[in-house]
Amino acid sequence: MKILGIGNAIVDVICKVDDNFITKNNLTKSTMKLIFDENEFKNLLSNLKIEKTISGGSVANSIVGISQLGNNTGFIGKISDDEFGSKYEEGLKKENVEYFYSKKRELLPTGTCLILVTPDSERTMCTFLGTAGKINENDVSLDAIQKSEMVFLEGYLWDEGDPKKAFDKAISNAKRVAMSLSDLFCVDRHKPNFLNLVKNKLDITFANEQEITSLIGAKNFNEVINFSKQLNKLVVVTRGEKGAIAVNGQEVIETDVQKNLRIVDLTGAGDLFAAGFLHGYLNKLTTRECLEKGTEMSSIIIQQIGARI
Repeated sequence: MKILGIGNAIVDVICKVDDNFITKNNLTKSTMKLIFDENEFKNLLSNLKIEKTISGGSVANSIVGISQLGNNTGFIGKISDDEFGSKYEEGLKKENVEYFYSKKRELLPTGTCLILVTPDSERTMCTFLGTAGKINENDVSLDAIQKSEMVFLEGYLWDEGDPKKAFDKAISNAKRVAMSLSDLFCVDRHKPNFLNLVKNKLDITFANEQEITSLIGAKNFNEVINFSKQLNKLVVVTRGEKGAIAVNGQEVIETDVQKNLRIVDLTGAGDLFAAGFLHGYLNKLTTRECLEKGTEMSSIIIQQIGARI
């Protein structure tokens, strides 16, 4: 197996809203809010028209993209034996992703992410993790980790207690480890732990400019580049309209965004960028070719609704 993803198994529920809805519900645009109360989540959803329901989760989206590019892939994420759980499992099987988890009825339902797309195509997420956030080391198949060339993790999954133990098991048994920092919310919440992972545990770090800047307390992007050079590991940063950059030791390579795209929805742009980059990396393409493949994949996804091609 080329790559095994471990992440939050979440069903994406995509709705179009106006900016007023974001303000009225005290949400911060373009970020992710965790909702811990199932009733609060249901109330939010009850006022909305659903555009699309699709199995999602950040790393799962990347793994599906890598599978679509012809690679042998697998995924681990915790679901419950309920309607959304069955939908989630079907979504992976349809994309030829091997699912290394046997679902059973859990105390909490399958995780759900409400993705609110505003007229400017930005997405604001409200996530009820449900049973996804209860993943533990027993849910993580040692056999699957050892069979894969690389394990890909997401910052969304990291939390104290059982999820951290699942993370540690994956990292300590993997041949190579890549991770996405996922969201500014995650970075600010777990800064010392994420910094330790980036410096000491990961082979590849994916981040956007905002996330990596916050992580290291950089005053400008040159400080990000200098920090990355000192690591002697691969750091890949997406910069929105400024394109993307990869730093590998002293090597710094940049790529531009594709022009004249009809942007519909930015959901999954980072996930599919990582898919394209990792496809290139696992198939021994040059770093520049990896960046170009990532840009190509993200350019496709932002011209449609949802995070799956």
